[in-house]
Amino acid sequence: MLLRSVCPICRQPGGVPCGPCRDQLRPAPTDAPVPAIISYEGVGRELLARLKYRDARQAVAPLADALAAALIHPGLIDAVTWIPTTDRRRRERGFDQAELLARAVARRLGRPCRRLLRRRGDDHQTGRSRAERLRGPSLVAVGVPPRNVLLIDDVVTTGATVRAAVEVLIGAGAATVQARVAAATPSMLNKRQSRADTFCDE
Repeated sequence: MLLRSVCPICRQPGGVPCGPCRDQLRPAPTDAPVPAIISYEGVGRELLARLKYRDARQAVAPLADALAAALIHPGLIDAVTWIPTTDRRRRERGFDQAELLARAVARRLGRPCRRLLRRRGDDHQTGRSRAERLRGPSLVAVGVPPRNVLLIDDVVTTGATVRAAVEVLIGAGAATVQARVAAATPSMLNKRQSRADTFCDE
C-alpha cells in the first residue's frame, strides 16, 4: 500500500510541505544573526512549531535538504553537531528537534554526527525577554571536538545561544565552527515591512 505524503502544516495530502503552504514560506531575513533557510513567521513558524511540539518529523527531511544544499564548502566539515535542548524538554517530547535536524543533515553530507555540547540545568530561551536571551544559555563541551564543525539549530532569535555554543566549541579545541539554522525570527524592521507588504497586497 502506498502512503501519501501529508503536509505537517495544513494536514492535507500533497507534499511536505504542500504547494500552497510552501508558497507562503518567507525566506530568512537578510539581517539574521546566523544563516537560515526560512523566516520564523506565519507558515514557517507553524512548520517549526509542529516539529517541536507535535512531533511532525516529516518536516525534518525538507529542512535538512535545504540546510545541506545551502552550504558553500561542505567538504571542509569534519562532523555535525547541534545545540541541545534541556534534558527536561527532551524527556517531555521524547526527542530533540535540533538533533533530528543535525543527524539528517549529516546523512546528506556523508559526515558523522556527534553530540559535542551539553546544556547545564533546565534553562531555555523560549518565552524569555530579549535581554535575557542575549545572556545566552549555559553550555559545556562534551569531549574534544574535531577541527571543523557544522553547528545546527532549529530557530535563532538574537543569536546568543549560537554564539555561546561557538565559543564553547572553539574553547574546547575546534578550529572552525559553521553555524546554520532552519529558521530565523524576523527583526522588528522586517516585521513592519512584512505588514506593509500585506496592506499593499490588499
